[in-house]
Amino acid sequence: MENIITVENLKKSYGRHVVLDGVTFSAEHGQIIGLLGPNGCGKTTLIKILTGLIKDQTGVVRINNEEPGAYTKSVIAYLPEKTYLPGWMRPVDAIDYFADFYKDFDREKAMQMISRFGLDAKQRTKTMSKGQQEKLRLALVLCRNAELYILDEPLGGVDPAARAKILELIMENHAENSTVLISTHLISDVEYIFDRVLMIKEGHVIVDSHVNALRENGKTVEEVFKEVFSYAW
Repeated sequence: MENIITVENLKKSYGRHVVLDGVTFSAEHGQIIGLLGPNGCGKTTLIKILTGLIKDQTGVVRINNEEPGAYTKSVIAYLPEKTYLPGWMRPVDAIDYFADFYKDFDREKAMQMISRFGLDAKQRTKTMSKGQQEKLRLALVLCRNAELYILDEPLGGVDPAARAKILELIMENHAENSTVLISTHLISDVEYIFDRVLMIKEGHVIVDSHVNALRENGKTVEEVFKEVFSYAW
């Protein structure tokens, strides 16, 4: 089976500041991958390149062997770190919008997930808490039957009590044989769902490992992260 993601010698700079410097990795179908690193290491830039939001990079980037563009956007379900829903919009409006925009969106599943999250389907997003908005955006993304889910800090605005439930929903609701790429700082909360981790430091991939291989050495993902990024702690 061909890779869902192929990245070779990817480079991206902002002026003289090099953000990604020769990044190379690939990802198979059916994996849950943790994308880890401190602020400023290039994670969000990498995500924006994969989703086609940044296009002036050099190197090879392929999703299902296609360059980022109209096709790849149709197979990627992307949750950005910052909200994009206007304040007037209610969950029912957001569901209508996604159903019109994405052919793979499951409206019935979305209503069920809104209920499971305890959200009011007719409450305007501007009156929701950050955590409620996060749950709504995550529900919208997970209700697409996508091949690749890219989640940028999906638990950032969610209280600790809700994190386990949300991770359970991520594991239950992403499409079968799809790949999930999760960027997060909450490693100890999330690492148990990872099949594999990528750690980026100063624009380079310095760890690319299956989680089981790390555990065979008697270490957790968080322990490896602290060793690699000791300057950040």
